[in-house]
Amino acid sequence: MKNKTTLFVVLLAEWCLAGPFVSCLRASTAGPAGHELHQSFEDTVRPFLTTYCLDCHGNENQEGLLNLSGYSSVEKITTSAELWDVILERLEKKEMPPEKAKHHPSGKERGAVMAWLKRLRKHEAQRHAGDPGPVLARRLNNAEYDNTIRDLTGADIRPTQEFPIDPANEAGFDNSGESLSMSPGLLKKYLAAAKHVADHIVLKPKGFVFAPHPVVTDTDRDKYCVHRIVDFYTRQPTDYADYFLAAWQYHHRRQFGKPGLTLDGAATESAVSPKYLKTIWVALTDPSPGGGPLNELQTQWRALPVPRKSEPVPVRPHCVAMRDFVIRERLKYVPQPEKGSTSISGPVVDGLSAGSQPITLMMNRQLAENRRRPAVTTETSAGATEFCRIFPDAFYVSERGRIYVEKGRQNKGRLLSAGFHLMVGYFRDDEPLVELILNESDHQKLDTLWHELNCVTSTPARQYRDFLFFERTEPPQLLETPEFDFARPESADVTSGEKRARLAMLYLKKIREMNVSEPIVKAIEQYFADISSKIEQVETARKAAESGHLEALLEFAERAYRRPLSQSQRKSLIAFYDSLRDEQHLSHEDAIRDSVVSVLLSSYFCYRIDLPPDGVAAGPLPDYALASRLSYFLWSSMPDDELLDCAANGELQRPDVLIAQTRRMLQDTRSHGLATEFGANWLGFRQFEQFSGVDRDRFPAFTDELRQAMFDEPIRFFVDIMRRDGSILEFLYADHTFVNTVLAKHYGIPTSEDEPNEWKRVEDVHRYGRGGLLPMSVFLTSNSHPLVTSPVKRGYWLIHRVLGERIAPPPPDVPELPKDEAELGDRTLRQLLSEHRNNKSCAPCHNRFDSIGLVFEGYGPVGERRDKDLGDRPIDTRASFPDGGEGTGLDGLKMYLRGYRQHEFVDNFCRKLLGYGLGRSLLPSDASTIESMHTRLQKEDHRFGALVETIVTSPQFLNKRGRGYSGKRETRQSF
Repeated sequence: MKNKTTLFVVLLAEWCLAGPFVSCLRASTAGPAGHELHQSFEDTVRPFLTTYCLDCHGNENQEGLLNLSGYSSVEKITTSAELWDVILERLEKKEMPPEKAKHHPSGKERGAVMAWLKRLRKHEAQRHAGDPGPVLARRLNNAEYDNTIRDLTGADIRPTQEFPIDPANEAGFDNSGESLSMSPGLLKKYLAAAKHVADHIVLKPKGFVFAPHPVVTDTDRDKYCVHRIVDFYTRQPTDYADYFLAAWQYHHRRQFGKPGLTLDGAATESAVSPKYLKTIWVALTDPSPGGGPLNELQTQWRALPVPRKSEPVPVRPHCVAMRDFVIRERLKYVPQPEKGSTSISGPVVDGLSAGSQPITLMMNRQLAENRRRPAVTTETSAGATEFCRIFPDAFYVSERGRIYVEKGRQNKGRLLSAGFHLMVGYFRDDEPLVELILNESDHQKLDTLWHELNCVTSTPARQYRDFLFFERTEPPQLLETPEFDFARPESADVTSGEKRARLAMLYLKKIREMNVSEPIVKAIEQYFADISSKIEQVETARKAAESGHLEALLEFAERAYRRPLSQSQRKSLIAFYDSLRDEQHLSHEDAIRDSVVSVLLSSYFCYRIDLPPDGVAAGPLPDYALASRLSYFLWSSMPDDELLDCAANGELQRPDVLIAQTRRMLQDTRSHGLATEFGANWLGFRQFEQFSGVDRDRFPAFTDELRQAMFDEPIRFFVDIMRRDGSILEFLYADHTFVNTVLAKHYGIPTSEDEPNEWKRVEDVHRYGRGGLLPMSVFLTSNSHPLVTSPVKRGYWLIHRVLGERIAPPPPDVPELPKDEAELGDRTLRQLLSEHRNNKSCAPCHNRFDSIGLVFEGYGPVGERRDKDLGDRPIDTRASFPDGGEGTGLDGLKMYLRGYRQHEFVDNFCRKLLGYGLGRSLLPSDASTIESMHTRLQKEDHRFGALVETIVTSPQFLNKRGRGYSGKRETRQSF
């Protein structure tokens, strides 16, 4: 991009002004309820803290890095709601004060403090009711940026691969303004990313698109256009066997119970061309085929078996045999180029270079014109002529080697090539496809693709320059004389009309003086006429396309900004383009690219900025802001056209429309973004695709393919629950999972190896030790060490990530366990952990999760089922669970969770999903929404959709604080 320094500085200033800010506000506890809270604090809470807490958590001793001495008033406690939620939880579990403390409160004293904390929480929630909380302006995170670029351009470019990992907020999500800051260094990466995306632009005769690969060189442009044409060719139904089978099914339509089936209907059912099926049908049923191979083909047709009701008839092999017969017979009738003036091994033209463009193109035309004709030297019957007309020697030519090289030495892989040597050039050879198979619409599409090839790649002008170079350098160097000095390929204006006409006149004059045969002269005349016409067509089309490109630029910006452009924005963007052309002297293509870069660097694209309403009170989000909030919640990407249309019509604020759009979006494939960005961050495996904590020498089965399958399993499980609106309790208790061949083999689940990348849902998997999230290998592997499992990490993962329990960080002097199970000696891992829990400073936390982790000992370091550990000791999966109950293995754990901890999972899931959906940490004002989520879950069988619909219709999701809001300091709820 040219003149980037000024743009960079301007954008940095713009982004800084648009960046997030956090207001520091004071809590208020006025009113009777507030007075009672103050009095109770002085009478009950402060003495409790002094007597039972400050010895360990005061100014002198700060165990767990916690100092409570500063919390001397109600106001100060309300500023740290998260901390006091943890303290309340510890008091409820009787973990504070610990057993080693000098003094212990009575049950009455403990109960009074817990009741006071709950009253304070409720008071704060009621006082802030209706407050949507701060919705900070923030940049798109990496996943959102990649997904938005994908949906904006239609190409999965993923430009953030070189970006640093986004930091997460306290809840573990990277979609909040609390964590998504911007630095000058990161802005430079955004500039590089925008340039990388702009390098994919393809300027077409109508608008522009983005290729899946960079398109900045002639080779890149050729690749894009050529492959689109070849892909079009290969999608066409050209297999004769398919037509013979469709004709057979039509012939026996009554036996198949379809007496009213038409020939067009049979073609549609068989996915073949109706036009060509009619031709085939006539050929197979014509009572007078005219002899030759058509007679034999009809004999084979009449010999096809008749369908039987009792069992299926294998007709396809017979149709394939008919196809092979047609192909063999057709080879007998392929014509060769005319002899005499030219031959397949080279031109017989004295004074002209071997492989000269005019001669090569003449031979191409001869081959193309005879695709549906028999060889002229063959004695053919009328039947053979008709046979060749119906069955061409090729429907299209997608690959061609050099024309003048014997077949055994012809180049391969030169797609759509004209057959030149050392010259660019494409030749369209698809007339039989157009005449026999394509309908009018598809014919137009193919014409458009070839027109785009010429316009995008400038092939005619490049081909013409290569002609000049070739004729100067290859013997007999026909242009290497003074009279042709004006026509040098390196000259900027060599393709001008004046010079082309002058060269054609002089070249043809010289050819005639050489007494070249008239067919060759006509071929050269046609060459100059055709190449000049194509060059002029391309120049005209490219010039006419410029205004369309500017309009496409404005449409692109509007979609990128996710809202209509203001008049000033439209003028500014066009003015920027004009300045690049007039002041920087850039070409049209470069100016469009740089203009696209400016759009992608705008804060309107890279930031989510929802301007607040006027006044103090909260007000509804504008329609377009609501559309973006909804799409980035459910898709981690931009709104689609339907959602933006709802916003444009003012309908998105209607609850019925909002819910309808929500349900539609959950069914869309883009909801994969919610499963990945919410699910994977909630459960802590978002970066597992780069996980390297496995000893691959000891576990060679842990390949990159298996690692990817491990990552995909919970994503697919999550998507399935969303799509069918299943119960969130399936995450814990389901007896099914999703596997591909690689993962099924790892799990010992029988499956077909025919489709190694195909995923399928497998039921009744408890017999393989699977079902639901808990025994998925991604969690077992990421919470293990290379050569030893970790009940501590696995248990902590479950109670912290899944159940939402908060555990204090470990002290710095925790002794490490052996790094290899084979080196544990006579002791088991269970015994080592038991000894560890004898340490009073460790026991309070480890008692919460060690036993839960031990039930997973039946799974090794990469989540494989096992009966013995790596030291060949028998596995013991018994556990005495915290809060009551005993059990063995996964089944025992599920029973424990259902009986004792299910409510914690449900509450944690509600809080996590709400915080993710709002893009911020939770506040006391969110309590009513969380309560509504619980209520709907109870009424609606814990449906996932009930949670999402409660969130998107909540005041927090629909509203934003007013500009004049100056209330209290944010008192975030804990997760």
